[in-house]
Amino acid sequence: MKEKKFETNAVRTQAKRSENLEHSVPLYLTSSFVFEDAEDMRASFAEEKERNIYSRYSNPNSSEFIDKVCLMEGAEAGFAFASGMAAVFSTLAALLDSGDHILSAGNIFGSTHTLFNNFFPKWNISHSYFKIDDFDAIEGLITPKTKLIYAESPTNPGVDVLDLEALGKIAKKHNLILIIDNCFASPYLQQPIKFGADLVIHSGTKLMDGQGRVLAGITVGSADLIDKVYRFSRITGPALSPFNAWVLSKSLETLAIRVDRHCENALKLAEFLEGHPGVNWVKYPFLKSHPMYKTAKKQMKAGGCVVAFEVKGGLKAGQKFFDSIKLLSLSANLGDSRSIVTHPASTTHSKLSKEERQASGITDGMVRVSVGLEHIDDIIADIEQALKV
Repeated sequence: MKEKKFETNAVRTQAKRSENLEHSVPLYLTSSFVFEDAEDMRASFAEEKERNIYSRYSNPNSSEFIDKVCLMEGAEAGFAFASGMAAVFSTLAALLDSGDHILSAGNIFGSTHTLFNNFFPKWNISHSYFKIDDFDAIEGLITPKTKLIYAESPTNPGVDVLDLEALGKIAKKHNLILIIDNCFASPYLQQPIKFGADLVIHSGTKLMDGQGRVLAGITVGSADLIDKVYRFSRITGPALSPFNAWVLSKSLETLAIRVDRHCENALKLAEFLEGHPGVNWVKYPFLKSHPMYKTAKKQMKAGGCVVAFEVKGGLKAGQKFFDSIKLLSLSANLGDSRSIVTHPASTTHSKLSKEERQASGITDGMVRVSVGLEHIDDIIADIEQALKV
């Protein structure tokens, strides 16, 4: 049988049916699993056989979720976490030793930035940031202690796009691990492993869930690296709950159809904003005005659900805009069926200094819109009336 398509794998990848022959996979709300006899128990703990032992290690629901994402991303193995940041921290902590150096894009999520600056130095793990528009300078930042390259594409919150193929070539040339946060794209729009990534991280809280219900994270990639992540995580305990895994696996069945509509709406909103007199600039990967439009078209199926723009008039005008929003939600989440507007400078990236925000392209007037599944006319009408105030 020929290889199945993305949508089919999302719907038909399931845990093994029980003796009840259920059509929809049940919830396995159990902390542990039983053994047939002493030898079965010994062999299981000795890892001589693959089986569920304890839900901190594995569970049928989390395994089904992992299997789906691995198929979507073209990965060999994966591990699922209780949140996106648990995935980021555990993945890096599993791979890094004291004295190691991280080379990271400067434009990254605020919590990841805080992790690099406030916590990893405790363990003598250093980092350097490269400018996303200056790839020629990246190799000059690599040191003998550099272990890995870390980046997001598209970035949070500025919706910048990095050339994943170029990053993959640099990582391979210097024998470095390349880790890509693929959260803004989802595996439906982009598969970084095709371009040279060794590991791919997602916040399942976003588009994978798609309805703002659960927290989750997942890392997938090469089996050798995932084994290290797994062994670190089974001891430290950041595993995804069976219930959240079940919710996410069901959500993935509709990922493609949902993301198609997200992208359709987001592009229409970006095109509207681009010609609006109350907006200084707008960024969306599939706008021709985006500085990395050609790269986005090369490595993404569509532009994603997030649009960034700057309101004219500075901070006060921005505050008036947010206070005038009526339909859209004021929240820090994204990838939800409901459209969300966020002010990164005062929320998701507020722990960064003003200089650090400016270096990441985050201005005081920047607005991040996670474009949802409402009718596009209603989304545009709400933003239009808020910009008029």
